[in-house]
Amino acid sequence: MADTAETTSVNQIVDRLESLTDRDRICVRDIVAAFGTRSFLPILMVPALLVFSPLSGIPLFSSACGIAIAAVSIQMVVGRKKLWLPDFLMNRTLEGEQARKAVQKLHGVAQWLDHHSGDRFRPLLRWPGRKMIQTLCLICGAAMLFLEIVPFSSSVLGAAVLLFSTALLLRDGLFAVFGLVAMSSAVAILITLAGSL
Repeated sequence: MADTAETTSVNQIVDRLESLTDRDRICVRDIVAAFGTRSFLPILMVPALLVFSPLSGIPLFSSACGIAIAAVSIQMVVGRKKLWLPDFLMNRTLEGEQARKAVQKLHGVAQWLDHHSGDRFRPLLRWPGRKMIQTLCLICGAAMLFLEIVPFSSSVLGAAVLLFSTALLLRDGLFAVFGLVAMSSAVAILITLAGSL
């Protein structure tokens, strides 16, 4: 798979993702090929964006996104140079029209993130802060596997991963702080639900 040009904005990721939805079905292998096997951050952001979209209502979709997030994150943590994903994930598909409608709704989110980025809290993005952010993405992805049945939790965790990865992509540490807030919100939802049982 050929590596692609460096991605410098969230909207670029959404644009490239949307360009893949003009076919009958889109698979994960197509997405990885479009971004390149060295493009860890954009590929990490794709499932985070999608689980934040109406596609999250598809049964087990959030779990699949969680597996993808965890798989990409752990490879970032250990410092792999090229991305590898298992075939069962690479071969997973979505209907093109369904994906297109969902992705088109993500432009507003992407544009907001790009427009509101700035040079803030840079020390959070250096080592070991960078590794900590990647580890938090791994935790969020893994947790999504177990929280499929908990209302809103997967979308909140997806939002946390989106914010963490945006912090790394746009070099804005404030988004990492927002990611921690989102992650804490998911924990609060769990505690509230557990208390009501």
